[in-house]
Amino acid sequence: MSGVGPVEPGEGTHVQDVPPAPRLRRGAAARYAEEHRRAVAGAFLVVAVLAGGGSLYVTRPRSEPPPVPPYPNQVTAVEYLYPQVTDAESTPRSFTFAVEVTTESGPPVTVVRISQPYAGLSVTSSPRTPFRTKSGSPRKITLTMRVTECGKVPRNAGLPFLDVTLRNTRAMQAHSFILGPQYAQDLSRALQVACSNDSR
Repeated sequence: MSGVGPVEPGEGTHVQDVPPAPRLRRGAAARYAEEHRRAVAGAFLVVAVLAGGGSLYVTRPRSEPPPVPPYPNQVTAVEYLYPQVTDAESTPRSFTFAVEVTTESGPPVTVVRISQPYAGLSVTSSPRTPFRTKSGSPRKITLTMRVTECGKVPRNAGLPFLDVTLRNTRAMQAHSFILGPQYAQDLSRALQVACSNDSR
């Protein structure tokens, strides 16, 4: 075959007429275009809202973190009140003092332990440790001391102190509280009475 022209069907074949694509009616085309516009506008609106919300979240003013609570030894005071009267005959080597524990500010402070530096002297508290003190609520504590060995306590306690372990939400600390000259005098007197019959 030579020449230029349309291809003709061969033997046993025939041309099929392909039906034309269905045409949208004028109203259907307008509806389709309107739905397409709405879908595009809706997608754009969602993207705009997400972008705006993200921008607001990133640029929002940040609230200040709560202040860090103070260390417990910075807000706790131990004050000597007075010696307690005890029955010297029934407890010849024991004597009792009253102190006051005050938390000046911040969260509650737990008194974990109370001790003193002399090896021949033991101390217990009422209430027993651990106990809590709240800000602005002073707490009276009774300390009972017992001489366990006269050779290991001083005859004259110069600057005696209490070792107190304190804990709050920030830290746990051991701190030595010097209770002043009146406590030193009362403690020295009590030690002399407790050990007066001891030969040392």
